[in-house]
Amino acid sequence: MTSTLDLPALVPGTVIRDEIAGARGSWSAVVAAGDVLTIVDLHGNQAVDTLIYDAHDTTVRYSAAATVAAQGNLFLTAGSVLRAADGEELMTLVADEVGNHDTVGGACSQESNTLRYGHHTKHQHACVENFLVEGARWGLGKRDLVSNINFFMNVPVDPDGTLGIVDGLSAPGKRLALRADRDVLVLVSNCPQINNPCNGFDPTTVRMIVTRPEARPS
Repeated sequence: MTSTLDLPALVPGTVIRDEIAGARGSWSAVVAAGDVLTIVDLHGNQAVDTLIYDAHDTTVRYSAAATVAAQGNLFLTAGSVLRAADGEELMTLVADEVGNHDTVGGACSQESNTLRYGHHTKHQHACVENFLVEGARWGLGKRDLVSNINFFMNVPVDPDGTLGIVDGLSAPGKRLALRADRDVLVLVSNCPQINNPCNGFDPTTVRMIVTRPEARPS
């Protein structure tokens, strides 16, 4: 049986990076235009909170509102274009083995954990803290955090607008692939949340593979 660690990138090519984002940890990298980032949910049901910035001008960054409005759908799947506030393309979801990724659930924080789950959770690490730690490596701070994508996270929306966080649709080894439409900086919080089902109450590792597809003959 094939191990999840043996699964190739969804878009083949020269491997530029092949790294593990630790459980409850963070990850970041610049992905060059044309390169493809494959995220592998190694153990299943692991939310991967993600922010995207133009690598050369981080004031140009992922906008949930522009992305949702342009595609007319709250959820992301193959073909979804991740856009900045001015509508410019940052990355495109070119392949997806899950079919549904969240744009509205946001990132957990120590403050939101306290409000939702009680003051006894105040000490728990959260995605906002991961983003701040990882973003600091690139000169980013709290003012640079915006609404994020939650890959592999299942947040159904009821007809009355009520949101729920429920068991994920992913499974061990499920993958998605994002093509960089320009040089982008990708920040990831491998979500540490243990108070709701977004990680199956057990945060686990994910694999981050960046490939450079072979140039097509002219």
